[in-house]
Amino acid sequence: LGLPFKVWGPETDAVACVPLALGLAEEESLPEYDPDSAAIKTVQKDTAEEPALNATTSAQVVAPAAASGEGSGNLVQFDSSTRCIVYGLQQRAVQGMLDFDFMCKREKPSVAAMVFPFSGNHYVKFYWGTSETLIPVYTTIKEALQKSPDVTVMVNFASFRSVYDTMTDALEFAGQLKTIGIIAEGVPESQTRAINLLAEEKGVGIIGPATVGGIKPGCFRIGNTGGMLDNIVSSKLYRPGSVAYVSKSGGMSNELNNIICHNSDGVCEGVAIGGDRYPGSRFIDHLLRYQSNPDVKVLVLLGEVGGVDEYDVCDAMADGRLTKPLVAWCIGTCAGCFSYEVQFGHAGACARGKGETAADKNAALAAAGAHVPPSFASFGTTIHTVYSGLIESGAITPAIEPEVPKVPMDYTWAKRLGLVRKPAAFISTISDDRGEELKYAGMPISEVFSEDIGVGGVLSLLWFRRKLPAYATKFIEMVLMVTADHGPAVSGAHNTIVAARAGKDLVSSLVSGLLTIGPRFGGALDDAARMMSGAVDKGMDPLTFTKEMRKENKLIMGIGHRIKSLDNPDMRVVIIKDFAQKHFPSNACLDFALGVEQITTSKRANLILNVDGCIAVCFVDLMRTCGAFTREEADELIENGCLNGLFVLGRSIGFIGHYLDQKRLKQPLYRHPWDDISYITGEM
Repeated sequence: LGLPFKVWGPETDAVACVPLALGLAEEESLPEYDPDSAAIKTVQKDTAEEPALNATTSAQVVAPAAASGEGSGNLVQFDSSTRCIVYGLQQRAVQGMLDFDFMCKREKPSVAAMVFPFSGNHYVKFYWGTSETLIPVYTTIKEALQKSPDVTVMVNFASFRSVYDTMTDALEFAGQLKTIGIIAEGVPESQTRAINLLAEEKGVGIIGPATVGGIKPGCFRIGNTGGMLDNIVSSKLYRPGSVAYVSKSGGMSNELNNIICHNSDGVCEGVAIGGDRYPGSRFIDHLLRYQSNPDVKVLVLLGEVGGVDEYDVCDAMADGRLTKPLVAWCIGTCAGCFSYEVQFGHAGACARGKGETAADKNAALAAAGAHVPPSFASFGTTIHTVYSGLIESGAITPAIEPEVPKVPMDYTWAKRLGLVRKPAAFISTISDDRGEELKYAGMPISEVFSEDIGVGGVLSLLWFRRKLPAYATKFIEMVLMVTADHGPAVSGAHNTIVAARAGKDLVSSLVSGLLTIGPRFGGALDDAARMMSGAVDKGMDPLTFTKEMRKENKLIMGIGHRIKSLDNPDMRVVIIKDFAQKHFPSNACLDFALGVEQITTSKRANLILNVDGCIAVCFVDLMRTCGAFTREEADELIENGCLNGLFVLGRSIGFIGHYLDQKRLKQPLYRHPWDDISYITGEM
């Protein structure tokens, strides 16, 4: 289309392109992206024309009354020994936590156990670096905590339907659990407030609901906080920095990780409290924790339109409880552009009264002494300015950057990125179930039915990877029909019946019958095809071939029947022969076999071309002349045993019928009559 486009990488924040689109900034003001280098070329932004909000430029805003039912945040400080249990069989999240632990060089995994009420106690295998480890799964929170006395945190992945019950259960163990993260979105507000009140009574801190969790770089990670491993590395979350943040949005917390990393020495701790109206812990709870943590030098608050929690932060700054520099911004200033109430993505992201707008709260924070940028686009620059000032004053001494940890990449992800390859354990060319619909040899299952190719057509696709002509698929179906059964007296049917009457299941009984198929039962098809087609290929005439077989004292496979003769023909042979002579382009092998029959029946009337021989020679003619195969391909398929496969498939129909017949008749255990056995016990 000839449209110009630009690409910026993770060195820019998510909204950096907005000022460019509005003509408020130049492209040169953004950092350059070098995909082949981990180095970021930071360009300082000039914000002289956009004065930040502060106490002299913004009017004082009176804070509305706080909503009730909010948690107080009795939260513990995470460290490298913090361990947790995970409620729910969230294997991907747990693997992410263990990968983070390994990157941070923890001595043992942060996840001690998982809880899943529906599958009994068992173990699940996870990677620990390049090795593997087992994490136990228990059916109750009680048992998981009893078996893991060092656990103080629970990450709750229960759905919004069951989170209340799991939380009331977990809070029974307040003596051990000190912090619980609730991941679920959509928890009813009445249940959230009840959980918060109960947690307050028990002295347990809550993060969430509707949260991605939190992260303490180098120590502990809740669930999927921080994203995938490449994002952990790019944001340097594997080691602690000097900046601690608190946000409502989980997605924006990942953006904060990126912004803070590129404008300071990185994150010391970060928490997303969740976007619901009544979070279990508030901004002030976490900021006060950060205030008491000597490793935290800069505080970052990312609020949003709706709610009044930011005013508690203003009060804490006013009365001296918060003294560390605070960079703050409330998202949603665009709501003022609308003449009506705007509900943003989070349940609590809606200004329901005076003072709840983002503009009002930004003004109040600035008036209280926070560093409030003119827009979110300048948020990173403001953090950088504050951080640089602390370095100049000596409050922060930049640490030596450690070596970036190397964490093994999962094979599936590495293959998707094109980094590795390996030979497949299996190769399949006949079917594919990976797309929108199942395919047989490339033919979608919908076309199989729309074109009505039948069982013969499906067999030709799966066995031969060819779509054969209609007469060919009809012939295949005829073979299955005529070979389906030959009465209960033959060895295969007899074995199936005996197994069924012995109480065996269908598969066992069927296999019992199929195992009798061999050179003396059913195997004549392959041998007859090889013998007759071989003679034709050598240019032998039927008489020469017959004499040759007699000279070598070999039976001619496919010739002979116990009771049938030329005068009393086998109707199965008549049906197959007539169809082949009518529809096949050539009948060279069939004509040769009929010539052999004329010679053998002159010796004995029952030495006719039997059904096995007729099917065999007709099938050779079909494969060689239908146009779907080369001569070599046709001969290879026959050599691989596809004729015997037709007999096995067809006869399975009859064997299953005999099994069901015996079950329907409720026949007892079979015992062969003793008078039908010749007992010869004397010396031989």
